[in-house]
Amino acid sequence: MSCEHDHCGSGGCGGCDGCGGTLQMTQAEIDLLLDFAQTPFLPVARRADSEAPIYLESDRYTVEEYEKIITALYQKRLIRLDYDLPLANFNYAAYKVYPHRGSMALTATGQHVVELLEIQGIPEA
Repeated sequence: MSCEHDHCGSGGCGGCDGCGGTLQMTQAEIDLLLDFAQTPFLPVARRADSEAPIYLESDRYTVEEYEKIITALYQKRLIRLDYDLPLANFNYAAYKVYPHRGSMALTATGQHVVELLEIQGIPEA
């Protein structure tokens, strides 16, 4: 998938593999991005002693798998994690053992990737 941004040629975007703006993504990453297309803000939490994101809203993947998926999307700069910005009117009861509760959302680049996925589909590598 081509991300079509000028910064990709410099190799500094974190989301490209340095071969002409191609963004490599797993099916799990694509699945979560498409969830963001349906619900623009999702809850996220973390432990006091860890930066690892915790997402409990779906059982499609395990908590550990979601940690890797969310971290990968964050490192690719496709989502933003805001542990100090909780969702209004969201019941965080499932997250009560985690002291840091917040939200995650698509970045502008993430929104662009979702639009490309919806328009162009997913080319196989």
